[in-house]
Amino acid sequence: MTRRPFIAGNWKMHKAPVEADALAEQLKRALADVTAVDIAVSPTFLAIPAVVSRLRHSNIGVASQNVAVETQGAYTGEVSAEMLKAVGVQYAIVGHSERRQLYGDTDAVVARKVQACFRAGLSPILCVGETLPEREAGQEELVCARQLEIALAGLTADQVGTVTIAYEPVWAIGTGKVASPTQANDVHAFIRSWLGRYPAFVARSVRIQYGGSVKGSNAAGLLSQPEIDGALVGGAALSVEEFVAIIKAAV
Repeated sequence: MTRRPFIAGNWKMHKAPVEADALAEQLKRALADVTAVDIAVSPTFLAIPAVVSRLRHSNIGVASQNVAVETQGAYTGEVSAEMLKAVGVQYAIVGHSERRQLYGDTDAVVARKVQACFRAGLSPILCVGETLPEREAGQEELVCARQLEIALAGLTADQVGTVTIAYEPVWAIGTGKVASPTQANDVHAFIRSWLGRYPAFVARSVRIQYGGSVKGSNAAGLLSQPEIDGALVGGAALSVEEFVAIIKAAV
């Protein structure tokens, strides 16, 4: 089975609505002829409506950077999956290392956010990955297995088959350090083997992105690996030239 590459750009806390709209318009023009790669961008909550409107009827989807566990209620500062779905969001990034490290999203919270995505009809992009001390201790597989097991608990095989997994070694995010193509592919292969506990179609169909200082100059080496199905791009996603180069490398 050939998995369709998926490149998603996480804009993090950059680009107010007017700036985000302008970037979305540039990407829409630059990527109009790309038909072999799934593409998404993830603006801030404030910029989502503008970006959804700009990218409507294009080949670029829109993801949220986070999602609340609850549907509605007295949860100051939160945005529910249902609200995101209502304004045209298709994907939600769940369990990003910055959410885990800076905002206390535990494995259990991440699992509830995955469930919230399915409750509302969003497709989760589930992030997993180890810190530098965990990598140095040879625990990368153990960490990824724990995060996957908790996050996917309670889902049906059909649901798991639609999850995008983003392997993001925490030590490579925003540091300029990148896992070598072989290092990244080895963990991707482990994740795919871990998915073997489900019916065979799950491991064949789940797309596993690499995330961690991906840019135009290293994208081809990473995306040429057999188990790497795309990328979750941070800083380089804010540059039209860089993001387009990464997507072209996936074709």
